[in-house]
Amino acid sequence: MYQRYHVFSLPLDLLDTLTPRNLISSQAAPQEPPSPPIVPQEQAPSSSRSCNICLGAAFVDVDEQRSHFRSDWHRYNVKIRLKGGEPVAESTFAQLVDGLEDSLSGSASSDESSDESDAVDALVTKVKRNLVSESPDENGPKILVSAVTWFHSPPATQMGIYRMLLPLGTPTSAYLSELKEMQTPVEGGRKWAMFMVAGGHFAGAIAQVSRPPEEQEAPVSVNARKKPPKPKPETQVLRHKTFHRYTTRRKQGGSQSINDNSKGAAISAGAMLRRYGEQALRDDIRNLLQDWADDIQDCERIWIRASVSNRRIFLDYDGCVINKGDDRLRTFPFPTRRPTQSELSRCLLELTQIKVSHFTEDELRAQDEAFLASLPKPKPQFTPVPAPDTEKPKSQRLSKEEELYREKWYRLLDMVVKGRLEPLKTFWEREGESIGGANATIPEWTGDRRSSLLQVAAQSGQEETVRWLLYDLRADPTAPVSISWTKADDAGNESDASDIPGAAGSRRTAYDLARSRVVRDVFRRCAADHPDWWDWFGAAHIPSALTKEKEEERDDKRKQRRKGLKEKMREREASEKQREKKATEESQAMIPEPVKVRQEPRNGPQRLGGSSGASSGVAGLSDEMRVKVERERRARAAEARLALLGGRERG
Repeated sequence: MYQRYHVFSLPLDLLDTLTPRNLISSQAAPQEPPSPPIVPQEQAPSSSRSCNICLGAAFVDVDEQRSHFRSDWHRYNVKIRLKGGEPVAESTFAQLVDGLEDSLSGSASSDESSDESDAVDALVTKVKRNLVSESPDENGPKILVSAVTWFHSPPATQMGIYRMLLPLGTPTSAYLSELKEMQTPVEGGRKWAMFMVAGGHFAGAIAQVSRPPEEQEAPVSVNARKKPPKPKPETQVLRHKTFHRYTTRRKQGGSQSINDNSKGAAISAGAMLRRYGEQALRDDIRNLLQDWADDIQDCERIWIRASVSNRRIFLDYDGCVINKGDDRLRTFPFPTRRPTQSELSRCLLELTQIKVSHFTEDELRAQDEAFLASLPKPKPQFTPVPAPDTEKPKSQRLSKEEELYREKWYRLLDMVVKGRLEPLKTFWEREGESIGGANATIPEWTGDRRSSLLQVAAQSGQEETVRWLLYDLRADPTAPVSISWTKADDAGNESDASDIPGAAGSRRTAYDLARSRVVRDVFRRCAADHPDWWDWFGAAHIPSALTKEKEEERDDKRKQRRKGLKEKMREREASEKQREKKATEESQAMIPEPVKVRQEPRNGPQRLGGSSGASSGVAGLSDEMRVKVERERRARAAEARLALLGGRERG
């Protein structure tokens, strides 16, 4: 078992042998490995079933490979590599997880801890690591600086302390001198203030971390043969206080104030209790700080573990004991559990106890070489060569005449699409010749893939505009649609499938684009009226001409069809009425006639229960009618008995 050393009482003989561990220092000085030390593993042969991140881990089958990719070890290496760090071996990762000591799930006795997190996230985010360059060359390699700085003592001893113990802004070259300065006794002993607050729990303590000069023992030499006496405790808790307030909803996490700021103030009874708990916790902590003000002023370090919102309890308020920019302020450089007195004692021991490892100089040199080789190479600095001028030539600015010409086309297409025939006729009388006539091809810069105004009107379903273009302007119905036309452009076309060519990009005409029968009839009537104008039944794709005779014949057929439908409707209504009448008669026939009850003479004997044919009188009746008949029968029997009793009394 290795000897434990206190950071403020190191043996003088050991201090004289220490040298800083620095990766980028000269070869004469030992080089500093990352903390914890990474022992490189032998690289497994590259194969399809290996991991290139986790130090060459190889797998037997695909299932083992998939299981590895889901493991915490692989996830940690991926995340730490993305942050600029170096992957670790599986054994090293296990040591890192064990070093957290339940800090991932809070106190074992706590069900309300809000510090629950994944082991991988805790290792990546809670360990304070920053990328810094210790090379005099700004292009030198970037290395990770851990929370612990290491010193080497030949032949095979390494000692590490937390950087947070040193004064702020201390350069790396002065770490060893600062460590030696820390061994100087201080009048009254060194004191630390430690505070923790989380989830409504608070723990605070004033601890003496080094003994006064009068209590100091003579330093024991490392090479002394005499067994040293049992050392006295180096640390002593002078004052401590813990308390708890209800500020966090159970198993929900987050304080009530944060929830109010994000979602609005809640009005439940629990929310009001939590707000009161936050106020009471703040007042209790500040009152405690005021009571301990004299001791806090004598402290060399002030350690605070709190969230951003809870940190305001200690700093930046009227009459605060601890100033916001105090150089003594520190945060704990390792994960912590729920604030308790035992947790403060553990953190105190962790901060003041020297970390010791034992590697030979050859092992350290191998680790340094492997670590430096694994660092990302700096990007070469070069002057960017200007790329050749490959920019597309800028579009020329249009003249006023061209802008007016384009404006005419845009107005013309808008009127055709919307079927504004009267403004269209007026516009055409004024600008028709400048446009190029009714058969002018639509320019490509309009973005319209139809090639003529007739095609635009036909597809837009404007019957009057199509008639005006065909009869008055003699627009060409044989003009084909643009080659870039696709089937997607035929969406919503109501024409028969036989009228439209099936292949995308095949020849289409204005008739093929017509979406309604009334528009197609305009083409067919014009083909019948003027068959010599165009190749209607060939190039124009008109199936047949629509003459007046054919139109009258079609109207007659339509009238006959309507007449037949009306007759069928009449017959159906008559049959329904007859059916309803028959159903009514049948329902009336099923209603029974009222039962006639024979009146018995009052003087003679009365027969109770009705005639012997009473059961046959209710045959065929529904249950409801049978109940009514039975009720009337019983009422008459009761009246008969009352009448009989009345006659006897008079006699």
